[in-house]
Amino acid sequence: QVQLVESGGGSVQPGGSLRLSCAISGSISGDYYVAWYRQGPGQQRESVAGITRGGSTNYTDSVKGRFTISRDNAKKTHYLQMNSLQPEDTAVYYCNIGPWWGRGTLVTVSP
Repeated sequence: QVQLVESGGGSVQPGGSLRLSCAISGSISGDYYVAWYRQGPGQQRESVAGITRGGSTNYTDSVKGRFTISRDNAKKTHYLQMNSLQPEDTAVYYCNIGPWWGRGTLVTVSP
């Protein structure tokens, strides 16, 4: 049974930074792709960033240059560094690998 647990969310002011973590428990192997999604108030869940096992990344346009996704395969932990946060980044952020989802961590950006 694979479980994903996100952490690192919180409340920050505009311009602030947070680093989200996604820890994997259980047995997982292979060339899996890690993604971060978010769902803001009254909005649909959207893809934010993704990274292959080899380190190739992609980002949605609204976070390019501000967010950085990374992974530590040995620790089975993955990260989303978020800088220059804006109120529109307020959302619940979810880690995703294949069919598995974490429960999410809330990020609130407000003055």
